[in-house]
Amino acid sequence: MYSDTQLDAFLDEALPPEMMAEIEAAMRDDESLKERLATIVGRRDAGLHSLGAIWRRRRLTCPTREQLGSRLLGVLDPALDEYVTFHLEVVGCRVCQASLADLQQRSAAEEATGAAARRQRYFQSSAGLLHADDDD
Repeated sequence: MYSDTQLDAFLDEALPPEMMAEIEAAMRDDESLKERLATIVGRRDAGLHSLGAIWRRRRLTCPTREQLGSRLLGVLDPALDEYVTFHLEVVGCRVCQASLADLQQRSAAEEATGAAARRQRYFQSSAGLLHADDDD
């Protein structure tokens, strides 16, 4: 079935979407699963937290946004790049996946605006060099 760690992560919405959907579907038919989730919620409300729950909530294993950006640029240390890949693809951290997607969108937007700005500068710098032929 599901471990308390997985159910804790489910409540934090920190699982991959497929597993979130799987637990949600199982919860509809399984009363004992609902009771276990209620117990975990009660434990949280009472202020009792496991080390793993604190670890996940504080995202202590998540790479920084700067590290994700370095990964996009291809300049991340190979060992760290391997960990970030593991974190994104195997762990399936949705927070880091969203952050990476945001960085990719921003990068694409900056590239598009940068290309347009370069074209404009080239045009402006060469506009004075174009002369009308007055000899006609």
